Amino acid sequence: MVALLCLLHFSIISVASYVSLAALAVTISLRVYSKALQALHRGEGKNPFQAQLDADFGLSKEQLERLTERVVFYVTSGTKSLQRLFLVDDLVESIKFAFFFYILTYVGAVFNGLTLLILGVISAFTFPLLYRQHQAQIDQYVGLVRNQLSNLRAKMLAKLPTAKAKAE
Repeated sequence: MVALLCLLHFSIISVASYVSLAALAVTISLRVYSKALQALHRGEGKNPFQAQLDADFGLSKEQLERLTERVVFYVTSGTKSLQRLFLVDDLVESIKFAFFFYILTYVGAVFNGLTLLILGVISAFTFPLLYRQHQAQIDQYVGLVRNQLSNLRAKMLAKLPTAKAKAE
């Protein structure tokens, strides 16, 4: 949350630089501290991050092939979907896609993308807590809405055959 608030006021380059400087300050301090202990003959003086330096982050050939296949599949399917939508393969789907972007223009005019991300993070932690505290009332109201929607759907379906019969 702190990083998101920093991004709200500073550029991403500044935030990345400050975070990197803070991490380097901590690690360099720990390394100098271990060297100082060695100089005072109270420690071994070995690098406190040696375990992380020795860790192997490589991928096996099979893991790399599976990862590559998955990435290629997702990129290809995403490209095909965008091609289908932008080049109007299905008119209705393309109109829905255009309407989605039209709505996003209004959302973008009101909210900054970073503000939406901050609101999403806050919501992700707030809504489950609120639901736990007020579960009975929320479930009751959701049940009422579902009943109303199913009644409305039943009425719409009941009117549909009579409209077809009148047309004939």
